[in-house]
Amino acid sequence: MRSKALATGVFSFIVWMSAVGLALAADQPPVDTGTTAWMLTSTALVLLMVPGLAMFYGGLVRTKNVLGTMMHSFVAISIIGVLWAVCGYSLAFGKSILGGWVGWSSDYFMLRGIDESIVNGVPEYVLAMFQGKFAIITPALISGALAERVYFKGYSLFIVLWFLLIYCPLCHWVWASDGWLFNSGAAGVIDLAGGLVIHVSAGISALVVALFLKPRVGFPRTTMAPNNLVMTMMGAGILWAGWFGFNAGSTVHSGLDTARALTMTQISAASGAFTWMVIESLAFRKVTSLGFVSGILAGLVVITPAAGVVQPLGALALGAISSLACYYALQVKMKLGYDDSLDCFGVHGVGSGLGVLLLSFFIRDSWMQAAAANVAGWGAWQQFGVQLKGIGATIALAAIGTFLICLVVDRSIGFRIDKEGEQQGLDQSLHGESGYGLIFPESRS
Repeated sequence: MRSKALATGVFSFIVWMSAVGLALAADQPPVDTGTTAWMLTSTALVLLMVPGLAMFYGGLVRTKNVLGTMMHSFVAISIIGVLWAVCGYSLAFGKSILGGWVGWSSDYFMLRGIDESIVNGVPEYVLAMFQGKFAIITPALISGALAERVYFKGYSLFIVLWFLLIYCPLCHWVWASDGWLFNSGAAGVIDLAGGLVIHVSAGISALVVALFLKPRVGFPRTTMAPNNLVMTMMGAGILWAGWFGFNAGSTVHSGLDTARALTMTQISAASGAFTWMVIESLAFRKVTSLGFVSGILAGLVVITPAAGVVQPLGALALGAISSLACYYALQVKMKLGYDDSLDCFGVHGVGSGLGVLLLSFFIRDSWMQAAAANVAGWGAWQQFGVQLKGIGATIALAAIGTFLICLVVDRSIGFRIDKEGEQQGLDQSLHGESGYGLIFPESRS
């Protein structure tokens, strides 16, 4: 009798728990496991780009600065990773405040309000972490312009301020549902994966930082050859692979749009690399590994804003145009004499800036027809005007904001390292380590 009563009680408990579970499930939208799996993969791919960038940059500097340069990329994972969870997601994607300058939502502060949130079939935690990886890599890109000549503490403060005062507002303008650029024109500014938010902002900021800090000791008289182009090439390969998560993941979908974005990314990168090879073959009768990887990046950055709206012909054209423009931008840099150490402006700023503008003339017909349904007569030149407004706002915010941040960092804790520390190298003077365990013959250069 007692056993029968126990069995009845257990059965009743199971039925009750099942009913509770069904009631709770009914209150939540279903999870799209396919899209969620792809977004988890994309998030990991974008994070993988950070060590890829560290390798790319680390191989381009002198031996005495390889660890210090790679640390600039890696430390962003920690610093920006913390800030994103605490307040960055709220500043970027919260409801507009301060006249639309930035966002804020108490639910997004410390991510405390999204524990059970499902957005378009994807847990909001996944979307927050995906966007957080974009926030991490953007200030890391800028480190290419200040390589070999800044205090680690100064760089750390710089990326904190830059993230809070430039990245988050710009992200809100372009990608938040109530951002003013997101709602500009018939369908808003087109920036699938960060042509404006990431590459143009980083490129313009890199130029400002390079001019503010002034050239490295000995530049351009002293030869400052890369220490390890093998590592740079491997870093470029990792970046190329990670870019599929970067662009295709930005569709926040797992279907036709995703396939389009991934395909255009591949085509543009290949086109950029091929074009740079042709240029070097005609100019020097040889193809360099450094030129090849520069072409890859030129093709990748130009398609970043455009991968969701162009077709293969557009991807081929944009990759080739970007490679040509970036190649000549680097020649101009040498003539002007400013020391953007690893060419962040010349590749990311110039290449992606072109992509933001020129995509207007390669948009697929179906997209343009949908835009024209919202605003009669909408066409390529009207969209070009929206894109131009977006790039103008990005340049103004990045240029003015970065200059002010440089002043604050320099006058508070110091930005440019002293001459003795620079000549010794960042690895020894700031970190007390050696990248390869060697004594460096160039330590006085």
